[in-house]
Amino acid sequence: MVACWLMQDGWQLYSPMVDHGHKTDLLISDGPNFHRIQIKTFESKGKNQEINNCWSPCKIDYVVLIARNANWGLITPAFTEKRRRINHKEHCKFEKNKQEFLRAFRQV
Repeated sequence: MVACWLMQDGWQLYSPMVDHGHKTDLLISDGPNFHRIQIKTFESKGKNQEINNCWSPCKIDYVVLIARNANWGLITPAFTEKRRRINHKEHCKFEKNKQEFLRAFRQV
């Protein structure tokens, strides 16, 4: 889903064949710039829910979190804290559709 939306927006998309613990699900490029993305799904349990950081200390650029039981997700720059509330000010929420995802992606 995320890969398709990014390709439709003109991004070059690479999928690492072997991860070896680098925590990169997608590597995207607009030509000169590359961005590493980690994609996670979770069960939505409310505004005070916390997200566990399972990608540090690997260097990734963005984390996309998709709710399995709801029609939304969020994108955030990768963070180093062990946990962070889902309603953190750096998180950009989107509805699960291409237009909303790309709007959120451009905001982070």
